[in-house]
Amino acid sequence: MTPNLADLTAFMAVARAGGFRDGARASGSSASSLSEAVRRLERQLGIRLLNRTTRSVVPTEAGARLLERLAPALGEVAAALDVVNGFRDRPAGTLRLNVPISAARLVLPSIVPPFLAAYPDIHLEVVAEDGFVDVLAAGCDAGIRYDERLEQDMIAVPIGPRHQRFAAAASPAYLGRRGHPVHPSELLHHACLRGRFASGAMTAWEFERCGEIVRVEPTGPLVVRAGTATDLAIDAAIAGTGIIFLFEDWLRPFLDSGVLVPVLEDWWQSFSGPFLYYPGRRHLPAPLRAFVDFIAKVRPSV
Repeated sequence: MTPNLADLTAFMAVARAGGFRDGARASGSSASSLSEAVRRLERQLGIRLLNRTTRSVVPTEAGARLLERLAPALGEVAAALDVVNGFRDRPAGTLRLNVPISAARLVLPSIVPPFLAAYPDIHLEVVAEDGFVDVLAAGCDAGIRYDERLEQDMIAVPIGPRHQRFAAAASPAYLGRRGHPVHPSELLHHACLRGRFASGAMTAWEFERCGEIVRVEPTGPLVVRAGTATDLAIDAAIAGTGIIFLFEDWLRPFLDSGVLVPVLEDWWQSFSGPFLYYPGRRHLPAPLRAFVDFIAKVRPSV
């Protein structure tokens, strides 16, 4: 009996994700249905494809060889089926994006509603996280990153604002107690509210003025998971706990209302805006092609 396409796809989802639960999340299936599909495939082929433990799911040598040949083959099948989309009046299907939490908050809100209004037959799924994952292994079609350095065979196109800044800010009450720093090095003597990435890293705070770049690694009473708990750090800054360092656009409503005050504003460093990146395939899935074309029309020129 020839294995069916659904079982092969289920095996690939589990093998790429390294587990049934993560594979289910990436593919939109249930862990139990993926488990049954893989067992059925193994029975039909007469060989174990995955080594399963309580902590991990890893392809056997046979499974790894199958996955190596299967991934491009199923990609070609999906591309062939998607060609039919080109004959529709309106593209249809699911588009899955993997984006940083900052992009979900600052970039996509101005893009997603008009895109979905323009393409009502496209279903958009957005996975927001601050871990730098392989978007394809995560079951996504494309991703957004703040750096144009990409893996081989990936394409990057600008999306959202072309320039952004990181801003430092604190409440009037905090600055009234501790004073206004006039040079970034003085932050070493202030209470600073920092973010830690999922990898465990905490990046230095970087400032620039007249070609001089200053990097500091201040300390303070609060460290939050970058992205997921950033709002807590903002609330703490508003309450007078310390100085926060974050995307200017994220802090802008609080700066405009006066609950936060700019700190070292003439040192705020500008950096390149985000990029949409996706595999450099000859034929893009219709939903992704529609999204790429849409952002090309609406993205800012500066």
